[in-house]
Amino acid sequence: MSYLRFDKTLMANLPESLPKEVLRTNRSGAYSCSSIVDCNTRKYHGLLVVPVPELGDGNHVLLSSLDETVIQHGAQFNLGLHKYSGDVYSPNGHKYIRSCEWDKLPTTIYRVGGVILKKEKVFQHFENRILIRYTLLEAHSVTTLRLRPFLAFRSVEVCTHENAIASREYQMVDNGIKTRMYPEYPELFMQLNKGNEFVFEPNWYRGIEYQKEQELGYEYKEDLYVPGYFEFNINKGESVVFSAGVSELSTADLADIFDHEYEVHVPRTSFMQCLKNAAHQFHYEYDGETYLLAGYPWFKCRARDMFVALPGLTLAIDEVGYYEKVMATAIKAINDVLAGKETTLKIYEMDKPDVLLWAVWCIQQYARLVSAEAANEKYGDIVKRIVDFIKAGEHDNLIMHDNALLYTNGREHAVTWMNSEINGYPVVPRSGYVVEINALWYNALLFNAELLNIAGKSDAAAEYAEVAKLAGASFKNTFLNQHGYLLDYVDGDFVSWSVRPNMLIATSLEYSPLTTPERKKVFDICTKELLTPKGIRSLSPKSGGYNPIYSGGQMQRDAAYHQGTVWPWLSGFYLETCLKIYKRSSLSWVDRCFVGLEEEMNYHCIGTLPELFDGNPPYSGRGAISFAMNVASVLQVNKILSKFYNY
Repeated sequence: MSYLRFDKTLMANLPESLPKEVLRTNRSGAYSCSSIVDCNTRKYHGLLVVPVPELGDGNHVLLSSLDETVIQHGAQFNLGLHKYSGDVYSPNGHKYIRSCEWDKLPTTIYRVGGVILKKEKVFQHFENRILIRYTLLEAHSVTTLRLRPFLAFRSVEVCTHENAIASREYQMVDNGIKTRMYPEYPELFMQLNKGNEFVFEPNWYRGIEYQKEQELGYEYKEDLYVPGYFEFNINKGESVVFSAGVSELSTADLADIFDHEYEVHVPRTSFMQCLKNAAHQFHYEYDGETYLLAGYPWFKCRARDMFVALPGLTLAIDEVGYYEKVMATAIKAINDVLAGKETTLKIYEMDKPDVLLWAVWCIQQYARLVSAEAANEKYGDIVKRIVDFIKAGEHDNLIMHDNALLYTNGREHAVTWMNSEINGYPVVPRSGYVVEINALWYNALLFNAELLNIAGKSDAAAEYAEVAKLAGASFKNTFLNQHGYLLDYVDGDFVSWSVRPNMLIATSLEYSPLTTPERKKVFDICTKELLTPKGIRSLSPKSGGYNPIYSGGQMQRDAAYHQGTVWPWLSGFYLETCLKIYKRSSLSWVDRCFVGLEEEMNYHCIGTLPELFDGNPPYSGRGAISFAMNVASVLQVNKILSKFYNY
């Protein structure tokens, strides 16, 4: 039995099945996503969602869905499912589902009378093409399959409606058609590897609703255009492949393409194998450069997320080559920052004051998981240049004071990962001396000194170590309070006493300004006030402003975003701190902390981790359905554990 498997009882229960989503990506920014019963619940859902560079950076839904109809003895059984006004679902194809499982590919089994039909989907790597293979496992008489495509041709950020501008024109191609609703879009090629009849029967299906958008207070109704349907007979034991893409191909190759894609996929046979697959979803290659996307379905490549996630998504699963490719692109963007230029690369938010420090941390993980000598050879120069750039005060919003601590202004705009804003102002105005920025600075100074020593430049290394010594003493004087935890930020006379998880970054670093007993006190307080089964809260329930439920309209969600919600990626710093303090005696505790996240493989977007969770039970998953930093954090801790277990 597959690790990810859902039976007919669950599939028939829409309140249980609709929240479970399936995501497939192609490493070029395109994706395919829906619920496990193939009923779209978001405007971001679609069978073929692709970037259209001519229309900007966002993705666009070309093919929203594909309804299958099984025909026997003139009787039609529609396997599709859409939500309409009044909580009406039609045509209720989910009642024919017998099981859904995901080993290498998401696979759904339908049973209609004596007909048993298997449907498998795969998104072709580096091609904007979705492939669906239908296999007739059982049938006692002639069976016909009808496929009806629902077209959108619109941005993921809006809904479309019936209009007179949309083109109804189409042209026949090899075993299919090509069509384009609007001239600025690419043509959509829909083809099969078997002869079929396309019946032109144009219609708009009006009033389709997206439940998730309605819950979030966004536009949630749209009309979809159906140009007609493809129809063909299928024999028992026969497989037929349907393709939808932005380029034409020889349909004689479809079966081989599908088989190849099947073979290169890693089976999802365990928690870690699921996350390894999820790690590949964030890969993004464009115009000769290599990136990591921050999450799906709406995030782009954000600098901070990229540097935090990169080690876990690559080094932790022994994909050193991909790490080096991403860093080669990232260093170009870093060089732009160091030169005072705005980067033209598709990496966003490079100007944030903590980003360069996270870049140094990211390189430090390469030194830990590959070798310090290799890190020095490849990245020693850029580390020193970053440290010198910050030390010289050349960053627009990062100033080193006489006490060797870094000061940043975060009152007008968010400057750290706690970046939610309302009416243009940060919900959490972390300004002045920020705890993780200065912990990362202390760490960067000593890591730079380490690399200089490896390079045989001990005198230069000693100079940076002296700055770090002053910064470390100032750090404790500024942040360590009489209750044993760290202040979150200090800005002149203002002191933030809120118990927040950012102090865990300070305790987990290879070079921490804190002693082991001091780390232990911080760890204990975080365990008591921030730890949940899904990860670490962004604010203690005992602190003012605790707002743990991420729901409601945009402003309500922004107010809760970092005020008690749970972020799994912070668990990595918590668990690394635990291992540094307690060593092997903490292994069973670390393993137990994974239990709450492993069960998420069967919820939300199956096989991956969502962006965040509510801070109170039942800890509902929220935000983006697949989030890079969360996946990376678990994989990196698992890699560290493997050294203890010697596997």
